[in-house]
Amino acid sequence: MPFIESNGLDVYFERHGEGSPVLNISGSGGDLRRAKPHRSPLNEAFDVVHYDQRGLGQTSKPDGPYTMADYADDAAALMTAVGWDRAAVVGTSFGGMVALELALRHPERVTRMVLNCTSPGGPLPSFPLHELDKLDTEAAIEIKLGLLDSRWDPGADDPIPGLGSFYDVLIERMRADVAPDAKRGSQLQLRARAGHDVSTRLGRIDTPTLVCAGEFDDQAPVANSEALVAGLVDARLRVFQGGHLFLIQDRTAFPAIIDFLEP
Repeated sequence: MPFIESNGLDVYFERHGEGSPVLNISGSGGDLRRAKPHRSPLNEAFDVVHYDQRGLGQTSKPDGPYTMADYADDAAALMTAVGWDRAAVVGTSFGGMVALELALRHPERVTRMVLNCTSPGGPLPSFPLHELDKLDTEAAIEIKLGLLDSRWDPGADDPIPGLGSFYDVLIERMRADVAPDAKRGSQLQLRARAGHDVSTRLGRIDTPTLVCAGEFDDQAPVANSEALVAGLVDARLRVFQGGHLFLIQDRTAFPAIIDFLEP
């Protein structure tokens, strides 16, 4: 099993592909056992490290609380552990928040950055997912589905356009996330996420950055991506057809990301 000791954690990671190094940082509740990282289009162009963040998947689950700085330092330490001085970073949703904190705390480690469906925090946070813990499972799932794509229609043949059969898989995963072994780490992550705020520090990040948004994303709306581009020193925006899962919904997304990352 590919575990590596890093920053006091036993980190589960997978490394795929060849080329320049890319660190792929996943979103809330990310677990490589279901993410199928070996199928990532990024692997076709780069040497990519995918990993389970602290408290999630098969990585260590230390007692909390966790902070965004912890997640950023974990990412930097993992880069060191696999032998990378510097790498491009792709962060999706919560992973984008970690990437921003990484670029602030360890700017010399990040060569280029892609931020997918994420937010600066402060005046423009992503939806406070931690508040859904107060609801029963099915009510929370309904809210999450609507946040993922504003076009969600449970009575339609394709309830979230572009997802197809993955829609049913998505609901199964949401129900599995309430299992006790998955919930503790996820709750600690969501509490750290609630404190995410780089809104007043964006001007310190001069890493070339591609900010990607989904047109119908209500979890991290396009306005949040526009704020990132306005605040970062060197950033451009691409809006794709889809919602929070536009990487699945819009087949042009990964080619655009790969084109940006290629040296």
